[in-house]
Amino acid sequence: MSEIGFLGVPETTAEAQRLFDDDVSEVGYVMNVSRLWAYQPATLLALFDLLGETVSAHALDVRRRGILIAACASAFGDSYCSLAWGRKLAEATDAQTASGVLRGDDDGLTPGERAMASWARKVARDPGRTGGADVQELRDAGFADAQIFAITVFVALRLAFSTVNDALGARPDAALRSTAPEAVLDAVTFGRPIDDETPEIGTGFPS
Repeated sequence: MSEIGFLGVPETTAEAQRLFDDDVSEVGYVMNVSRLWAYQPATLLALFDLLGETVSAHALDVRRRGILIAACASAFGDSYCSLAWGRKLAEATDAQTASGVLRGDDDGLTPGERAMASWARKVARDPGRTGGADVQELRDAGFADAQIFAITVFVALRLAFSTVNDALGARPDAALRSTAPEAVLDAVTFGRPIDDETPEIGTGFPS
């Protein structure tokens, strides 16, 4: 592989190799986003440290993270995170619920979760047009102001991650074609297509 997205393949530093090793340990292959972020592994780790602080401080479990990411990524038009987190949300709920969130249909969610998904989409689509009434919907659903702030920071950081990946041409991993449920695959009709190349299990950065 001579390119990753629109860029050439970066040098495999010790820090980059740790990203690759973590991917292999977790999912069995090196993800395209890790190949891309090999240009600045420390920046990626710092970004996810910030996300982790928000998750830990405000008890954002996998289901809630999945709802927020699926809602904001699909509204933003990011196929990579929509597929990856649509799959995780399907595991935490079911395939139809995950597909619904990706399509903007939140019938399978609780009232509080519907408020979260709606807010995530507004932040992704046009944050400059949100108003006090939008925030009040979150309060009415039981969220304190500190939680609302944390949810907004989480979504904004995820959008920053998506922006880099999308702008530089990172395509969803080929493995998602077989690991994401059919309902999730059918819901993601936007963004960059799934990669054609299936990475070998257990390999590091391909040459």
